[in-house]
Amino acid sequence: MIRVGVIGLGYWGPNLVRCFSELPNSKVTMVCDRDVDRLIRLTERFPGIRPTESVDDVLSSDLVDAVVIATPTQTHHQIAARALDSGLHTFVEKPLATSSAECRDLIQRAAANNVRLFVGHVFLHSAPVNKLRELIDNGELGEVCYISSTRLNLGPVRQDVNALWDLAPHDISIMLHLLGEQPTAVSCTGLAHLNRRVHDVCNLTLHFRDDRLGIVHVSWLDPHKKREMTVVGTRKMAVYDDLQQEKVKVYNKGIDAPSHSSDFGGFQYSYRYGDTYSPWINESEPLKAECAEFIRSIIDEEDSLTDGVNGLQIVQVLEAADASLRHGAARVELNQELVAPDLVAVAHV
Repeated sequence: MIRVGVIGLGYWGPNLVRCFSELPNSKVTMVCDRDVDRLIRLTERFPGIRPTESVDDVLSSDLVDAVVIATPTQTHHQIAARALDSGLHTFVEKPLATSSAECRDLIQRAAANNVRLFVGHVFLHSAPVNKLRELIDNGELGEVCYISSTRLNLGPVRQDVNALWDLAPHDISIMLHLLGEQPTAVSCTGLAHLNRRVHDVCNLTLHFRDDRLGIVHVSWLDPHKKREMTVVGTRKMAVYDDLQQEKVKVYNKGIDAPSHSSDFGGFQYSYRYGDTYSPWINESEPLKAECAEFIRSIIDEEDSLTDGVNGLQIVQVLEAADASLRHGAARVELNQELVAPDLVAVAHV
């Protein structure tokens, strides 16, 4: 039984407490937050969990084997570093940290203390995303041309990070997972309407090898909630709508160019309209699947898909996008050796 302490009971923390409490091989033993009212509400809902306002109490407790950090992004590195140095397996909500340097530091600390470092990229543990990956891997969609996504809502507005760092990690992590590679360059534009220092709307373009694109639109100023991703392939297209009951639909549609033509008038594109279907998906709650994977990685002493290296890769894309945002949407090239070989080796010690 893995004993878990959850630090941070704001928007997402209570959901993490619930999921870890419902797993057969984990038990939430402590929760931590500076807000006493949150502690009271949580312990009323889950009797037997020890509440505390002090992070030190959690990190020094003999009741905890692993910690889950669901605090503001700016605090992730500081708390995670202390947890890892205390010999605790550590789950950090996305993004892992505010810089690639901080991510590398956490990876090295996890290896030095022989504990797991896990990042909350929840959609990589979801059945619909796994189905998209399956459709790409088995060739049903053909070669992927581009992937576009929209993640919109009216709020919640953040002040510690912009919409890029708050919302885009989900879509970036999915795109990198589906394509199986890092982008070669990024460019990003945005609007800072409510606070001139915090962008509320961002449009991010990721450039991949072979002229493939990833397009991400995020906003917390939109009147409609939208969670949609479209994968356009040379054979078929697929749409993942997280708000629909049938979350993935495959469209046998496309545009075909003629193989050759001797004159301009003979060069005509043909539009293909075929069947549309929704593949069967064995649905489960992504957050609970993510929590179960963290516990499994501890018990089996194996890194997960969303380990520290995965967290570093996403943060490096965000860093480049932020640089583009600050410099008028300039194209920012990414080093293809995003993770140094020696760091990957250290992460798997």
